[in-house]
Amino acid sequence: MAERLIRSDPAIMMGKPVIAGTRITVELVLEKLGSGETIDQLLDAHPRLTREGVLAAIRFGGAALRADVAYPVGDVVS
Repeated sequence: MAERLIRSDPAIMMGKPVIAGTRITVELVLEKLGSGETIDQLLDAHPRLTREGVLAAIRFGGAALRADVAYPVGDVVS
């Protein structure tokens, strides 16, 4: 399902993955969740966002990290 809810188009947000039908990036969703916002707070702040879209963003982030890529770890953000 994440494939249908997450889109990447060079004409939208410079090609960053977004929730389909919005300009809300996966990056924004993950950053807000990581900073302690709840899904309900995200939904209240972004009326076009859906719970399914938020969950798709989380799944997309997980899938991206499963790729065979080495990530340099400098200053760790906590």
